[in-house]
Amino acid sequence: MIAVSDVEKSSAWYQRVLGAVSAHGGPEYERLNVDGALVLQLHNLDVGHHHGTFGDPAHPLGNGVLVWFETDDLPAAAARARGAGATVEKDIHLNPNAEHDELWLRDLDGYLVVLSSVGPNDQPGQAD
Repeated sequence: MIAVSDVEKSSAWYQRVLGAVSAHGGPEYERLNVDGALVLQLHNLDVGHHHGTFGDPAHPLGNGVLVWFETDDLPAAAARARGAGATVEKDIHLNPNAEHDELWLRDLDGYLVVLSSVGPNDQPGQAD
C-alpha cells in the first residue's frame, strides 16, 4: 500500500501501466488487481480512517521507495507506460545482477516504479 495525493488519478495511471483493474474504487482507497490477484493498494495521504494517517504530508511522497512489478511481457508494459505519459527514468536495460530487463518510471506522486521481466533464475513472484 502506498499513500497518494489523488487515489482516483493514481488508480487510472496504475491501471493503464499495469493492465490492472479496480477492485474497490473511490477517492480514499483503491485495490488494484491483475488476473484476479491483488498487486497494489492506494490510500489517500490525508485520510485517516480507523488507523490514522500513515504518511507525513511534510515529506515528499515516493522518497526512498521503489514500487516493483514483475511482468511476463515487459515490451507491452513499457508501451502501456509510455501511452500513459509516464516519466521514464531509465529505459529498458539489462540488470546484470538479476539477469532480467527493467524499465524505471516515476508515477504521479514521484514514486519510482520498476517494471521487470522474469529473469532466468526467477520463479514468478519471487523477489531478487
